[in-house]
Amino acid sequence: MANYQVEGGFYQRNVYMTAEQRSLFNILHPIVDASHTRDRKRSPPDSDFFPGTRSGVVTNVNDWTRSKISNALEPHVRWMHGYVGSGKSSISQEVCNTSEREDRPVISFFFFRNAGDRSRIWRLATTLASQMAVAIPETGPILRAAVEANPALLEPNEGGVSLRARMQQLVYAPFKAAVQGEPAIRALARGPLLIVLDGLDECENKVEIQELINGMLLFFNETPFIPLRVFITSRVEEHIQSHLNVPGVRLDNLVDHCSNSDIDTFLQLLFKDGCKRNTVVRAYTQQHGEWPTQSDRRKLVEHIGGSFIFGSAVFKFIMGANTEADGAATPMDRLPLALKMNPGLDGLYAETLARSKHLPHFLKIISTIALLQTPLPTSGIAEILGIHTYEVVNVLVNLQTIIQVPGTDDIPVTLCHTSLRDFLTIQSRSRDFFAHPSHHVVLHRRCLECKLKHLRQDPQLFMLPRHEIAPVARYAIQYSNKHSWRGLGCSTLSDFNSAIDLCHEGLALQPGIPELKEDLANITLRRGRNNKSLADIDEAVSLSRAVLDLRPSSHPDRSGALNTLGNALWERYWCTGAMADLEEAVSLYRGALELRPSHPDRSDSLINLGNSLLDRHRRTGVMADLAEAISLHREALELRPSPHPDRSDSLNNLGNALSDRHRRTGVMADLEEAISLHREALELQPSPHLDRSGSLNNLGNALLDRHWRTGVMADLEEALSLHREALELRPSPHPDRSDSLHNLAISLHDMYEVTHALSDLQEAITCREELLELHYAVGHEDRPRTLLGLADLLQMRFDAMGQEEDLYRIEVLREEEAQLLASSPGSTQYGTERTWTGRIKTLS
Repeated sequence: MANYQVEGGFYQRNVYMTAEQRSLFNILHPIVDASHTRDRKRSPPDSDFFPGTRSGVVTNVNDWTRSKISNALEPHVRWMHGYVGSGKSSISQEVCNTSEREDRPVISFFFFRNAGDRSRIWRLATTLASQMAVAIPETGPILRAAVEANPALLEPNEGGVSLRARMQQLVYAPFKAAVQGEPAIRALARGPLLIVLDGLDECENKVEIQELINGMLLFFNETPFIPLRVFITSRVEEHIQSHLNVPGVRLDNLVDHCSNSDIDTFLQLLFKDGCKRNTVVRAYTQQHGEWPTQSDRRKLVEHIGGSFIFGSAVFKFIMGANTEADGAATPMDRLPLALKMNPGLDGLYAETLARSKHLPHFLKIISTIALLQTPLPTSGIAEILGIHTYEVVNVLVNLQTIIQVPGTDDIPVTLCHTSLRDFLTIQSRSRDFFAHPSHHVVLHRRCLECKLKHLRQDPQLFMLPRHEIAPVARYAIQYSNKHSWRGLGCSTLSDFNSAIDLCHEGLALQPGIPELKEDLANITLRRGRNNKSLADIDEAVSLSRAVLDLRPSSHPDRSGALNTLGNALWERYWCTGAMADLEEAVSLYRGALELRPSHPDRSDSLINLGNSLLDRHRRTGVMADLAEAISLHREALELRPSPHPDRSDSLNNLGNALSDRHRRTGVMADLEEAISLHREALELQPSPHLDRSGSLNNLGNALLDRHWRTGVMADLEEALSLHREALELRPSPHPDRSDSLHNLAISLHDMYEVTHALSDLQEAITCREELLELHYAVGHEDRPRTLLGLADLLQMRFDAMGQEEDLYRIEVLREEEAQLLASSPGSTQYGTERTWTGRIKTLS
């Protein structure tokens, strides 16, 4: 019996290894709970296969896995794809189990979103290699030689060694060498080695997934008779489909194999076992006969509609324990309720969550589980929230239909299916259960408090190896900045001030820790932007330089420090217009991108460099900067396929860059694409999304551009409506209110010129007056053009109404404008350029 260290703690499983294998296991340090032998109650997906369901497709796959490679054109790779809940993981599990029962070698990796390293690809090769060394012992010495020759293969992140090289040197080459050696490998007597990769769409490293597929197909093309097969399951996503839908891969669409008869068999098995265990149901059936009746079961089958995950969850809901808030006291009472649930999972999620909504801390606990960047155990959730562990368990115990709650408080709490996170983070779906982005502000503060608490307990906290740091402290160190960023639009001055105070407390304990200085730099910068405080931004620049000095070129976190300083300098450029700051920011962002060739945060660096180049283009007119910005934003968008939480940012960034090129070149294709991108971004940001006002602003500007080109009134009307909504979402003192006032004034001006409606003209005048009074004080670079814009509007009103006081105000405004231009000789021309929401900086 072997004790394995996994992400959340220890567990045991029956695996017997020689001393040499055990030593290699320690060297490779695989993710033990990623394989088909994991404890599925603790490490999802809990994917049981029920006999009699999908038997045809499973038999077909098993026949394929056990057959020998006899034809050079025969596909070594098989891809099974299907929608959420169609049973992909349970088929993968059964295929693995069948191979083991038949004594055929099988190794596997079950990806799972938001599950730490199981949602990333960098430990895939070492995990598969470790299993292979046990399944085929002949590969052990070859593996040992490979890692001794190149220790960088063991890096748990990108570490400078490509994924293709890792798979080649740790999986393909050792297996090939063992196969070609003497004597023949006994483990292959019953069939080829099988690699099962389940849930490939759950992996966040999209580019590396494509690299994995390409390397795999190249290996099989070079060695067509190698006794190795690969079975892959996933949802259909473009980055996967585009590389697997090729002649060298056999395809299975699971939709073709899911029938109502399978669901009926599935339910019969579940209810047969469940009814035996439930004393209430046994007593009911003794008096009333069969339950559920055939009629009830038929209704359930039709209601479930082919989704095994929905069927399983409905069964758990019906047979679940009675709760204080549950008016349906028995399974017989709950069955009719299950039939009234909305088809799909949303109704089930709402019904289940309602069981605990009356309990203390319910919404805080559910929001935390939804917004955590990686799962925490019940004790960790309690510590992050500052409550007791029993209070967390009390809420979750009624929710085990949809949330996997471990029996101990040191194993992470996970979702039974990742669609629950989507449900909780979309208000139109979750309603009262919505995990509001403002909870990120709470989690950020609690992370800072957690770091401070653990730092007081151990002043050497930041010097310890990662595995020696308590899980909650490790989480706080790694993710506090992400929570700060995602909650930025909800942070108040008080939130910023309290966070800064906590950072100062930490630095008072350990002044030289770069992580604490970086925390302080980021929060000070965000407070500076929110309050338009140049003093805060200057301090953030100074702190960021100090952090970069502490992270020399060889430091693994240098790219983050480069981005942090780049963000601070870029923000200062927006305040002062100093080109030196923008030039340095471009240089820093370029350096960060070079250090992230396949980094999980590469898309962040692409966006930062792209937006800074776009700003430089707007200042200098250099088209090469614009072309590069568009290219960078296209790559970033490809790295953020739906449902990536930041996809809308990339859509807006690329849309803004294309709009700029249209305005330079007049190419309508760019403008049409920009409008399409901005519409998609807006659809991904329903109210009350924090960035909705930015998408409204961007789409409004693009439509106004199209109106100017085509004269279509519908575009002008929609643009005006969008800018009005954006302004409503930016009440004073919102830092971007001036942008919306400016853009709305332009739209109203254009509308007045078409309709001559005085109400539009008066509203435009009011917008310009607020800009001058509250936003564009003397010295602001936009004050001269706003003075001129207001004077033009007043001239229109005088022409329409003949009010003499308008003439006096026009004279005063134009005189001030002339004086400002005389004092700034370089600012002699300006047009009616709109303010674009393109300043989407990313995390460091």
